Amino acid sequence: MASVASFDIVSDFDQQELKNALDQVERELHTRYDLKDTKTTIESGADKLTITTNSEFTLQQVRDLLESKLIRRNLSLKILDYGKEEPASGSRVRQVVTLRRGIPDELQKQITKRIRDDFKKVTPQIQGNAIRVQAKSKDDLQAVIQALKAADYPVALQFENYR
Repeated sequence: MASVASFDIVSDFDQQELKNALDQVERELHTRYDLKDTKTTIESGADKLTITTNSEFTLQQVRDLLESKLIRRNLSLKILDYGKEEPASGSRVRQVVTLRRGIPDELQKQITKRIRDDFKKVTPQIQGNAIRVQAKSKDDLQAVIQALKAADYPVALQFENYR
């Protein structure tokens, strides 16, 4: 009997790396000359961040700083979904940033259809928030991974449980 190789396609991020990046941003907010006196805060929840600062300019500076720290920690910027800027109390500005996890159903269907159309020897299955891809040849699975990495999807894709 031939063995079957498989891997899972997921969209997730390392929570600890995100926490480390946020700690670095907080540290830099207190030491950078242009951001020191802005009383900027970043509150983190389970699936969102709330940035509160004194102007739209400093909000842009904090977003740039956050993005640079995420990139250094090997986190994709596709996990960030910026909400609209809204006024907060005391003539301040607030922005809610939603953290994306999981692959949306419509995108799962699109990915599985693409795999079925392009790779005949590979079978994808939707399993909750993941897509399991199976094939007899590991070379076929490697080709699928390379094709999906080359495509630009609105979520960050990771390939796990490669067996």
